[in-house]
Amino acid sequence: MTPPADRSPFLLDPEVVFLNHGSFGACPRPVMDVYQAWQLELERQPVEFLGRRSVDLLRAARERLAAYLGAQADDLVFTTNATTGINIVARSLSLGPGDEVLSTDHEYGACDRSWRFVCAQRGAAYRQVPVDAPVTTHADLVEAMWSAVGPRTRVLFLSHITSPTGLIFPIEELVRRARAAGILTVIDGAHAPGQIPVALDALGADAYAGNCHKWLCAPKGAGFLHVRREVQPQIEPLVVSWGWRPEPGWPYASPFLSEQEWTGTRDIAAWLAVPAAIDFQAANDWDAARARCHRLVREAHARLLALTGVRALCPDEGGDGGDVWLAQMVAVAVPVDDPVGFQARLYDRHRVEVPLVAWNDRTVLRASLQGYNTHADVDALVGALEAELGVAG
Repeated sequence: MTPPADRSPFLLDPEVVFLNHGSFGACPRPVMDVYQAWQLELERQPVEFLGRRSVDLLRAARERLAAYLGAQADDLVFTTNATTGINIVARSLSLGPGDEVLSTDHEYGACDRSWRFVCAQRGAAYRQVPVDAPVTTHADLVEAMWSAVGPRTRVLFLSHITSPTGLIFPIEELVRRARAAGILTVIDGAHAPGQIPVALDALGADAYAGNCHKWLCAPKGAGFLHVRREVQPQIEPLVVSWGWRPEPGWPYASPFLSEQEWTGTRDIAAWLAVPAAIDFQAANDWDAARARCHRLVREAHARLLALTGVRALCPDEGGDGGDVWLAQMVAVAVPVDDPVGFQARLYDRHRVEVPLVAWNDRTVLRASLQGYNTHADVDALVGALEAELGVAG
């Protein structure tokens, strides 16, 4: 039996209809308690904690996260967020004039900027392949992307779940083809862990950056970077510190871990609380909660399309190809010219927290459904849109 929505473990304002888990997540109280306990322990004896214990503590946390992600702990390092992980990789690669980084027009803006910055500095090209919406099938998307690969393509950069449009991209086949062609694959997995199953070793991407503070419900500032062992020698530190060419006896298994994990004094409590987030979801049957949220997403999708009269960005399940495009996020185009102002009105007048973004000459509303959301939250969103758009439900 699917458990009902339970908002009580979360610290969210009860007066707000929170449909924006995808932006920054929301951390439940049991996980926050563990997080704050680690912070207090750090402050009780900072030298003992950071100078003598942190390596073992972080290794234990990495082992739990790696097991959750289907990876080896020594191929994974903690970062503050997925964007940081993408920057580490992008700035490490020896791109030059004539090289190409190939991506799509569904990518997260911060990561787009990271690649544009690096490519502009080095004379390389960053090219986005238009992935028209509505999408049709996973197979069509794979062929469209692969047909854009050329002799200068060095890197294929893709989202596992796209930020502006909430679509699950079929990255597995593209990663396989890229490996066979000698093209590096870099995956933005910011929205995947905790929302859909992730098996990093089986996937085989060269680099995969993700967040734990979104759908896994860890504290803010808990992200990770996974790099395939054969590719790790190419990865340089974003911040050079004691882990680069360390003194004898430095307690790390590889330069990748040494250079990336220790970059100076920092609060590591968010990373150490990641196992508590994994435990929280396991103890609360989060697989069933995700399934309930997915059904709620499909309901919200149908109601929003009926309200706005626009075309869907993807088919519903059982449509073309039977492919699953959505998990716990859904994006719908809305007839709005001022997304910033409209989002503010939804919040100020209706206490509905939901993002609207400008994407490909459209305004897109993206609703996130997490374990604390209910049918009443979808009702509130639809009602607020009816009021602001001046349409009858």
